[in-house]
Amino acid sequence: MTKTALIVVDMQNSFLHPDGENYYPAAPEVIEPVRALIAAAETGGSIIVHVCDRHRDGFADFEQPRLPVHCVEGGFNAAFFEGFGPQGRAREILITKRRYSAFFATELALFLNEQGIGCVVICGVKTNVCVRATATDAFANGFEVNVVGPATNTNRPNLGEASLEDIDRYIGKVVDLETGKGLLA
Repeated sequence: MTKTALIVVDMQNSFLHPDGENYYPAAPEVIEPVRALIAAAETGGSIIVHVCDRHRDGFADFEQPRLPVHCVEGGFNAAFFEGFGPQGRAREILITKRRYSAFFATELALFLNEQGIGCVVICGVKTNVCVRATATDAFANGFEVNVVGPATNTNRPNLGEASLEDIDRYIGKVVDLETGKGLLA
């Protein structure tokens, strides 16, 4: 049986809190589906990978020409939204990223391979940016990719839909919430 890990992308104040610098009205719709996936992973003994986007204050960052300064370390926006991030569960880790993908320039692929993980379930925000980049790099690193459609979203619904279509066609599977929970059981 293939071991599975849950990758939870950017569930931070920046996107989910109404006062967040990157908040958008649809963002809170992912909160309950992502919580359900975390609960399923915890119950099933799957590894939970909490991914956060964090950047250094006062230092140049490659993303800045495309995006405004955001998720600065130590600030409100970089913090996990209430109830998300590591909570002292037995099988959870934190991955901090400075690019869209949770795999790029992090130890995530190394860690998952060391744990014998062959399959990943991905959820979080934003579908067309960090979720898609993470799914693409998971595929490139040889993992079976499952993105839980109802546990992702974006402020650009047309791009979110196109991203999910591409993920399902070229990278892995886009699954419903029950299927995602079942993969983590």
